[in-house]
Amino acid sequence: MWFYGHMTLASVEEAAARLEGQGYLPSREIATSVFLAERLERPLMVEGPAGVGKTELAVALARATGRELLRLQCYEGLDEAKALYEWEYGKQLLYTQMLKERIGEALAGARTLSEAADRLDAEGNVFFSERFLLPRPVLRAVMSDHPVLLLVDEVDKADPEFEAFLLEVLSDQAVTIPELGTIKARFPPRVLLTSNATRDLSDALRRRCLHLYIDFPSQERELAIVRARVPEAGAELARQAVAAVGALRDMDLKKAPSISETLDWVRSLMLLGAHVLDEKVVSDTLNVLLKHEADALTARPRIGDLVRGPVTRPA
Repeated sequence: MWFYGHMTLASVEEAAARLEGQGYLPSREIATSVFLAERLERPLMVEGPAGVGKTELAVALARATGRELLRLQCYEGLDEAKALYEWEYGKQLLYTQMLKERIGEALAGARTLSEAADRLDAEGNVFFSERFLLPRPVLRAVMSDHPVLLLVDEVDKADPEFEAFLLEVLSDQAVTIPELGTIKARFPPRVLLTSNATRDLSDALRRRCLHLYIDFPSQERELAIVRARVPEAGAELARQAVAAVGALRDMDLKKAPSISETLDWVRSLMLLGAHVLDEKVVSDTLNVLLKHEADALTARPRIGDLVRGPVTRPA
């Protein structure tokens, strides 16, 4: 059913099909969680290591359901004001200068500063209205006149105090701006939160969300992703590359290769004319997969094992 450009998901199978239609190949668990979050109208908290496709899920889900995607990137020091709005002070000053004459007329005859202030107050809060408001992602989501998906990305990077603000938004579907009052969402946004589990999130926030943990995919699923996203890659090269990446992830690395880095590696191998893996091409391109020198030093002595056939991870 379409509604203002938004399509509901009728089943888990439809959720999977629509995500696949956007280039995201979900597991059954992912498709089920997306379907339930949609039909129960609950926020979805997606946790897992960096690089497993949490943000990509939000992008694909927004497109699959016809919603605009609004993204709030979290970071240390993020507070309510930075997530909600700011006032356009330059525009306020310009309007003040342009309306100086009218302000003078309004204040004419005022005998005291108190009386002048009362007259200005009687004119209304002219310079703190929506025309001077610069909404940030959370306020844009609440004020939107059409369905949106709000992605709160890497919420674990924000300070714990920020969670209290999120609880109000998730519970009430509204925000309060002191100068304007409370703004209630006309179309309550769907919310997807991601976390790399760098710190524990509060039980209160977890209670309000459905939970989904995404780990690195099995070799079978990652191979399907590679074949779908890089269809020009040969079958043997794709199989060897996915197996080698799986073996790297089993090593004690500071940062395991992400799915996007697997795709970049396969494309790099193709650009170099490789049809199968050999030690030289793996050595020459290891920097595409590993972004820390310490990880490269760990992996280089085992390049031969990667080429000859790493241990297969279970599907």
